[in-house]
Formats: sequence, structure tokens, C-alpha cells
Amino acid sequence: MITYYQKTVTTRKLKVLPEFKVGSWIHVEDPSEEELLKLETDFKLDRGLLADAIDQYEVPRVEEVDGTTYIFTRIPYEEEGKIFTAPVLLGVADSFVFTVCKKKLQFFEHFIAYRVTFFTTQKVRFLLHMLLEVDSAYARYITRINKEVRRLSAELSMTISNADIIRFMDHETILHDLLDALVPTNAALQKLLSGRFLTLRDEDKALAEDVYLGNGQLIELCRANLRTIVNVRNAYSTIMSNNLNRVIKLLTSITIVLMIPSILVNMYGMNLPLPFTNSPHAFWIVILASGVITGGVLYLFKRKEWL
Repeated sequence: MITYYQKTVTTRKLKVLPEFKVGSWIHVEDPSEEELLKLETDFKLDRGLLADAIDQYEVPRVEEVDGTTYIFTRIPYEEEGKIFTAPVLLGVADSFVFTVCKKKLQFFEHFIAYRVTFFTTQKVRFLLHMLLEVDSAYARYITRINKEVRRLSAELSMTISNADIIRFMDHETILHDLLDALVPTNAALQKLLSGRFLTLRDEDKALAEDVYLGNGQLIELCRANLRTIVNVRNAYSTIMSNNLNRVIKLLTSITIVLMIPSILVNMYGMNLPLPFTNSPHAFWIVILASGVITGGVLYLFKRKEWL
């Protein structure tokens, strides 16, 4: 679906246009083959790059073809309680700005619902506002994950359940996915700052630097959260291994201690001439000997801190 929007300094209201006008924002969602052909024919956009925009596995990058700048990025979204990223193409041509995505994203509703100040006639600045809003979307999700990780770390006791481990693994997977999108986006933003692909005015350069620095901070925040998760997981893995070793050591010591009276009793159960066999006090002698030897072994194990 192709939709034409326009918002100028004089009107200050986003309008849906029935047809294209100079200074418009062309927003494309889940384009059909006919719509891709229309974009290629009517607006001279590269068909191959448009097809890349709806590829689920496309990575962020910047390209320029015939004076049109194509910026591929990935935008985070939430679906059924899980966080994913979707590829989006942001582009600047001579007389318009365009965006292409495979699925409907809440991200663009911030612009359509007038929650972000922009003008479609200021093409480069409008593009930078979209990139700044992309950083804000990442920041919301990463901050939420950061709070959840800190809460889980504070609530966990010396024991950790399987559910806790699964939640940490889910957060780690999401953060890796976000990081895989942020790092190449950071490289693309660095290329934009060089001025090779877009002509930046002085006020636009400051906004572009804010976008670039904000993206870098998000990368560091992602990595910090990943380090926290890894540290917590390693710490509890060490605790669990240590607890297991203590249990095994305790059980081994108990086994050895219980073997002593068992050996003496089994010896006197054999039909062989043994000391005190004919004594009426043989039972108490065996019990006393077992108790003394067992007590001595227990004292030795306690002294060696094996128990």
C-alpha cells in the first residue's frame, strides 16, 4: 500500500494526499509487485533496493543510486510479548522522502499521529528526525530490559530456577538481536555524517551528531546489559557447582562413616572363629568398637573440614 503524506511549515498539519506532490512523504507498506513497479517507473527508484527493504533478514547500510540516498535500518517492535526488529528503508530523493517496510509498524504512527515535530518539505531534517525516533524506540525497549534484568538479579537467591534461567536467556537473545541491528546502523550513521550521501546544513549536522551519539550510547547499554546477564549466569553456575561439590563430599563422607560398622557387623556374620566369638559380651564389644572407630573417623573428617 502506497500513501502520500505532506506537512509544510505553513500548513503545520499532516495531510493525506490523493496523489503525489513535490515535498511529499511516500510511505509504502507491504508493497505488491505492481506497486514496486510503480515506484520504479514513476519515481525512478531502484527496484532491487526496494525489494531488499521487504527482506526480513536485510542488514542496515547506506547506498546511493542516481542521486537518491537509501538508508536501510531495523526498527524494534513488540509482538505477543516478544521484541523483534523489522527492516525499514528510509530514502531521500530530489523532491520527496520515502519509507518502505514489509509490515505495519507502530513506529510510523508517532509521525502520522503528530507526536513528532517534522515537515516533509525539509527532507534531510525529516529523515534525521526519523532516525532520532528510531533511537528512541530502541532506548525504550533496552531500558525496559535493563530494569527487568536488574530486578531479576536482585530477587534471585542462592538458588536459581529453570524459569529464571529461561528468562535470562530470552533477554540475552533479544539484546543480541538489537545489537546486531544497532552496530551496522551506527556505521551507516557515520557515513551520513561524512556528508558523502546527504548535504547537511549546520543545524542538520548537530541533529545528525545527536542521532549518531545516541546510537552509540544504545550500543554500549546493550553490551552492558549482556555483560550483566553473563556475569549473573556465571556466578550462579559457580554457586551451583560449588553446592553440588559440597553435597557430593558430604554424601561420600557419610558413606565412608557408615561403612565402618557395616564391615564389623558383616565380619561377625561369617562362620569363622573370630575374637570374642564365644564371649557373652560379644555384641556389646562389637558395638563399642564400631562406635569408637566411627567416632574417630568423624572427628578426623570434621577436623579436615570434610563434613
